[in-house]
Amino acid sequence: MRARRLIAPLLLTAAAVLTGAATGSSAPPPSTGEVLLPPAAGRVYHAANPGFGGGESGVTGERIQAFEKLAGRRIAWAYFSNNWFRGVNFPARDIDAIYRSGHLPFVRLMARSSFRDYAPDRRYSMQSIIDGDWDGPRPGSQGLRSWCRQAAALGRPLLAEFGTEVNGAWFPWNGRWNGGRRRDGYGDPDLADGPERFRDAYRHIVSLCRAEGADNITWFFHVDADGQPAARWNRAAAYYPGAGFIDWIGVSFYGSLLRRYGTEQLRAGLERSLPALRRLAADGDKPLALLEFGTREERSRPGRKARWIARAGRDLRRHFPEIDAVSWWNEAYREAGEQVDLRIDSSASALDAYRAVAAARRFATDPRFGDR
Repeated sequence: MRARRLIAPLLLTAAAVLTGAATGSSAPPPSTGEVLLPPAAGRVYHAANPGFGGGESGVTGERIQAFEKLAGRRIAWAYFSNNWFRGVNFPARDIDAIYRSGHLPFVRLMARSSFRDYAPDRRYSMQSIIDGDWDGPRPGSQGLRSWCRQAAALGRPLLAEFGTEVNGAWFPWNGRWNGGRRRDGYGDPDLADGPERFRDAYRHIVSLCRAEGADNITWFFHVDADGQPAARWNRAAAYYPGAGFIDWIGVSFYGSLLRRYGTEQLRAGLERSLPALRRLAADGDKPLALLEFGTREERSRPGRKARWIARAGRDLRRHFPEIDAVSWWNEAYREAGEQVDLRIDSSASALDAYRAVAAARRFATDPRFGDR
């Protein structure tokens, strides 16, 4: 096991925790708040987006409970999206619903004004965030400063990430839409402008929240296992805000989403992507998480999803002991004329396989917290 530099860690159960009440600089502001710790040695957090709908924000306690009943195992956190469709607004209702269900909220700050993919966003460029354009209120938008103040006022732990799967051009915060490989439009002339702008936008948000007293937030850096475009300037490390801003490092991997992509095993995806993330994690000794994973049901190949789930569980145990958390994406939706069913109960065999994996004693459901 890796040695973790913890100063007098305070370990709390989920029940004890949850029932309680601007800059591009490389130097982070101080933060003395509590942070999510890895689980006890040899254990892994079990988490999920338990099925919050197509907008990823239909948060209810009933949906969390329904997922847990299917899985036969509690989740350590519930993962959902804070889409900025109408403005930068704190998702107080969603967070409160998760707390009231006895769980830990994990919110994705999604700087997009629509679900349009593979294009820049018409409002939220990374430069506009760096410049502080979204710090204060606007019509329909509370602003980032208010977002941070409301997070601080929770008085309870909150998990958060900005820029999900940042190395994927399907999202507008990817470097392709914010300067790309150019080096003459922003910042350091030795760095590609697109990733550098994202890095500084994320630093700005974390700095703003710490300035507003939101030391209760555990910040995650989240990339895709492969990313797009497959170019050196788009590598995950180019986007990393730095060890002083980030608490955990995470990755997404899906075995199969559309028929034309085929199916790949989890082990292959992680063996390809984890070396770069291990290097980032070593700088500050950050825990690693599989923040999104899953695979679709193939009606023409009964049992294939069940086998994928069973193998993923074995491979995580045997080959990736450094992964401290896994989070299933439990949704079904239509894309490119196909029904993409990632739900654990998409078939009886898939559900049996997921329950068998989740039943292992190594999966932890009570988050632990300690000093940064």
